[in-house]
Formats: sequence, C-alpha cells, structure tokens
Amino acid sequence: MDSFSVLTGLIGGLGLFLYGMKLMGDGLENAAGEGLKSILEKLTSNKYIAVLVGAAVTAIIQSSSATTVMVVSFVNAGLMSLIQAAGVIMGANIGTTITAQMVSFNLDAIAPIFIGVGAIVLLVAKKKKVRDIASIALGFGILFLGMGTMSTAMKPVAEASWFQQFVLVVANNSLLGLLAGLGMTAVVQSSSATTGILVALATTGAIDMKLAFPVILGCNIGTCVTAILASLGANRTAKKAALIHLLFNTIGAILFFPFIGPFISLVEKTDVNVARQVANAHTIFNVTVTVVLLPLSLFLVKIVNRILPGDGEIEKEGAIYLDKQLLDTPVIANGQVLKETLRMAEKAKKNVILSMKAFTENSQESIDKVYKNEKIINVLERDITDYLVELSQLDLPEDDIKLFSSTYHVINDIERIGDHAENIADLAMEKMNKNIHLGDEAKQELSLIFDKTVKSIEIAIDHYKNKGQLDNKEIEIVEEEIDSLEKKLRESNIRRLNEKACSADSSVIFLDIVSNLERIGDHANNIANLGSK
Repeated sequence: MDSFSVLTGLIGGLGLFLYGMKLMGDGLENAAGEGLKSILEKLTSNKYIAVLVGAAVTAIIQSSSATTVMVVSFVNAGLMSLIQAAGVIMGANIGTTITAQMVSFNLDAIAPIFIGVGAIVLLVAKKKKVRDIASIALGFGILFLGMGTMSTAMKPVAEASWFQQFVLVVANNSLLGLLAGLGMTAVVQSSSATTGILVALATTGAIDMKLAFPVILGCNIGTCVTAILASLGANRTAKKAALIHLLFNTIGAILFFPFIGPFISLVEKTDVNVARQVANAHTIFNVTVTVVLLPLSLFLVKIVNRILPGDGEIEKEGAIYLDKQLLDTPVIANGQVLKETLRMAEKAKKNVILSMKAFTENSQESIDKVYKNEKIINVLERDITDYLVELSQLDLPEDDIKLFSSTYHVINDIERIGDHAENIADLAMEKMNKNIHLGDEAKQELSLIFDKTVKSIEIAIDHYKNKGQLDNKEIEIVEEEIDSLEKKLRESNIRRLNEKACSADSSVIFLDIVSNLERIGDHANNIANLGSK
C-alpha cells in the first residue's frame, strides 16, 4: 500500500469515526430529550453532583469539548457559577472516557449489521423516537467502521522503518509524546478522535503504553482549545471557566508526568490487549485527577480570579440565555429559548406594573424605566426570533418543534403587551404635563381592572412555562372578568361625564387606560392558549 492510500485510509477512517460519534451523540441526545435538559436544570452548587452531571451529559452527547463549550455558554449567561463549572468540567473529562472504552473493543466485524439495520430503519421509519434510535445504531456502526478503516490503513505504517524509529524516539521522550498528543487534539478538536487513532495503532501492534500514555496526557490539554475558542467572544467569567478547564487538565498532566513509568506498569496489568490498556489508562487517569483536584476546586477558582481579575458583567440589553455555541446541542438550545422568552415576558409584566405606578403616582422615574425596558423587550423579540430561525433548521424532538413554533406567536404577544405598557406610560406623561386629575372612584376602578390584568399575565406566564400542563379555565374566567369590567367602567365613565363629575380630558385618558389594559388581557389570553397547545 503506497503512502497516498495510507493517508486517504487514515483521513477517511477518521472522518467516519467523527461522523459516527456525532450521529450517535445526536441520536442519544434527542432520545434523552427532556431528560437531558432535566439533568442540567437540577444542577446545584454541590460540586460532587456537578461532576456526575458533567459525566452524564458528556456520555450522552459523546464529546467533552461540546460539554465544556456548553458550560462556557452557561457561565456567560449567568446560569452557572465558576464552582459549578469546575465540577461539570471535571465530570466531562470522565464522561469522555466512555468513548475510548467503547472503541477499544474490536467490534468492526459487526459494524455493517448496525449500519444496515440503522440505515433501513432511518429510511422507512416515520416516528421521531424510532428514527433517533436508528441514528444511534447507524452512528455506532459508522464509528466502528471508521475504526476498522483506520486500523487497516495503519498496518503498513506500523511496519515502516521510519515509524518504528519515530516510536522509539518518542517512547524514550515522554515530553515529545505529550506535545504530539496536544498538537493532534488541538487540530482535530476532539480528544476522542486522537484516542481513537491510538487505539487503531495499538490494534496493529505498532505502539505500546510507553508511547500511548504521554500522548493521552497531551490529548487532555489539547482538548481545551475548543473551550478557549468558544470563550473568546464571551464575558470575563466565561473566559475564567475556559481557563479552569485548561488549568485542570494541565495540572493533571503535570501531576502524572513524573509517575509515567509506575502508572504504565499498573495499566499493563489491567488487560493484555494494548487497545484496552489505552482505554483503561484514559479512564484511570481522568478519574484519579478528578478525585485529587475536586476538593481543590475552590482553590482553582481563586487562581483563575488572580489570573483574570474582575467579574464578567452579564449584558442586560439583549438576550442572556441564547448562545450560538449551544446550537450544537439543540435540545439544550431549545430550553434556553424557553428561559429567554420567560425573561421577556417578565420584563413586559414589570413594565405594565411600572406604567400604572407612573400613572397613579405621577412618577417620572417609573416612566423612564418603562421606556428603557421597552427597548430591551424589542431587542429580545429580535434576538429570540433570529435564534428560532437558526434552531428551526436543526433536528429536534417533536415536542420541542411544537413548542418553538408557538413561541414565534408568544413573543409577538409579549411585545404587544410591552407596547400597551408604553402607551400607558405616554398617558401618564400627558396626565402630568396637563395636570389632569382623576377622582377617587375612577382610581378605584382602574385599580380593579389593573389587578385582573396583572393576574392574567401571571397565568399566561405559568401556562407557557408549564407547557400545557395547566387548565385553561382560570385564564378564561379572568378574561371574562376583564371584558365585563371594561364594559362597566365605560358606562361608569359616561355617567360621571353626564353628572359633570369629571373633565373631558380625564375621561379620555381614563378610557385609553382601560382600553390598553383590556388589550393586554387579550394578549395574555393568547399566550396562555398557545402555551396549552
């Protein structure tokens, strides 16, 4: 086999390996669906639970780099503290060893069965769940087909004199092995891919643990490149999370480096198969480093704070939960849309309350806050819409597709609530400028319809948050009460005008306020109904 055939075999095999890993990870992620989001939602400040979460998520999405990028995004959004991030990152290093353990078994002989069955089911199946399971099987088969292709391509390399000399040099110089692993992983941005190449070489008998383990140490440092790149456009706290990842993996490599010899002797006793030894070394190393450094996670955070002083301020003018890096894990990205939409809804609700405060108390400060919040609401509508457009092009579970399609309408209704709140603020400004006074009866009536309107917004938010798990009767009752009140208040206003108990200006403003509050109730009703679908 000539050098060109070796190169194409290696590149082709590596491509199949990476694609199979991605396909299998996506299938697992979609099959897990709400479960994956639930795992992340239940993350607490307990660093031990954080490690378990990191390991579980990485085992599902088959990439420690993807998990770490996700962590950087969460830290950037203010969803996760640095202590939590440290635990998840450590867990991710353990979770990624699952891939190494899996590929160390020589299963390429049965790979075609998984490819055949997976492909056929994927072509004929209609149900999303069945297609997800088929993707897992197909990805599993392609992954092992890639491993087989790489192993076949490596056989002539293993017999070449130049490679044997290279192995001899690197085996006697662990630092060169570490740098080789670092460089390879930094280029392909996947420690699993580098480990896969090592397993392929071990299968041919070309390498032993003297070469493999230093390369594994380098892999762990090289995989940090992905998170560092992801943090470049993020805030300072997110950069700190990426730096924790780099510090953790680098310290781990430094701790093990002086004990390479004894460690290799230990690993060689775990299995006679070198491919299995590579996988075992990867697992033992990452578990041991986590056990040693987890109690020191607070110390790691202090070091990072020294290196990068200052806090990362969360940008409040736009979306804080939406990050394009999370589009690599669509199930998580869709959950972030829910959070950002709820944040937008809370902003609109706050503006309704502020606008009425401005009106009743003649508060210029409240008017200014309303105008400032309205700008944020408009920006959020644009940001969420843009994110939904990108998300709609990805493969998502059926429930999530339904949810985000209704979200288009929900954010439009929220934006309209914000507009009506701004209208009320404008009326408050007019009332102040023209020195218009409302009687006690009118004030009490406005208070009644305002309370019902705020209640309708709260019910709407609960319905959207709970995705159709609540009964619609409550919102229907409140909506009927608001409509009934609007009719009564209009009649009451006409009576006051006839009795000359109020001025024409106060009458017009009163009716405008009532009209805006009634329209807010209508939009809240729309949101509640959309949230129930």
